[in-house]
Amino acid sequence: MENEKLIVLGTGNAAVTRCYNTCFAIREGEETFLVDAGGGNGILTQLEKSNIPMESIHHIFVTHAHTDHILGMAWMIRFIGTRMNQGTYDGNLYIYCFKELEETIRTITKLTVQKKFYKYFDDRILFVTVKDGDRRTILGRETTFFDIGSTKAKQFGFTVQLNNGKKLTCAGDEPYRDLIHDFVQGSDWLLHEAFCLYSQRDRFKPYEKHHSTVKEACELAEGLKIPNLVLWHTEDKNISERKALYEAEGKAYYHGNLYVPDDLDVIEL
Repeated sequence: MENEKLIVLGTGNAAVTRCYNTCFAIREGEETFLVDAGGGNGILTQLEKSNIPMESIHHIFVTHAHTDHILGMAWMIRFIGTRMNQGTYDGNLYIYCFKELEETIRTITKLTVQKKFYKYFDDRILFVTVKDGDRRTILGRETTFFDIGSTKAKQFGFTVQLNNGKKLTCAGDEPYRDLIHDFVQGSDWLLHEAFCLYSQRDRFKPYEKHHSTVKEACELAEGLKIPNLVLWHTEDKNISERKALYEAEGKAYYHGNLYVPDDLDVIEL
């Protein structure tokens, strides 16, 4: 059984123009678990560039209702619905989210997509609502969902056991809070937001937007003794130097393996 790959489809926050909004896929063999879809039809481009066939996606988790995470879902439903109509999509699509978010996804889709695409709701496009602490089996792996305690809009993260026995946690796009400690502790991989460099906090004002900086995310991972940290959901004003700048600041506070990916990077888990 091969190890999974983390395919980074987007790395930016809601306001970026030089990269796509933060979303990603966990892929093993021919199957794909998609997490968020970004803010538009750019998700189609990112999937194509990553060589991820639409037909391989049978599980999607949507973390919350902000535009840069949810609007791409209308495009996913449209294009998977197209393949269902054409008879080229086997099986069902399962969309995991909390209850209120299900209603938002349904509403946005019905307002923007023709009925011939969303007619599969509750037939072959199935919503799986999750609550804090709920466990589901996705691609044969136990996946636990948790409420991150957002101060802006309700949002969930998740943790999953990988084939190699390691634990991966997606903490959403807001700073870690102690209430999710029991879910995060013992993680081998932590996917965490870092809106900007700590040295540029006065310029980008992350705290006003309920976000953290590279320094704080790295101090967190160091304190929790997490060996692998992935930072994304960032600004994009100097994207060609972003990786080097973020790594340089982060390594002063974190001594594990620090990843600052670009769009379309692939990380072996």
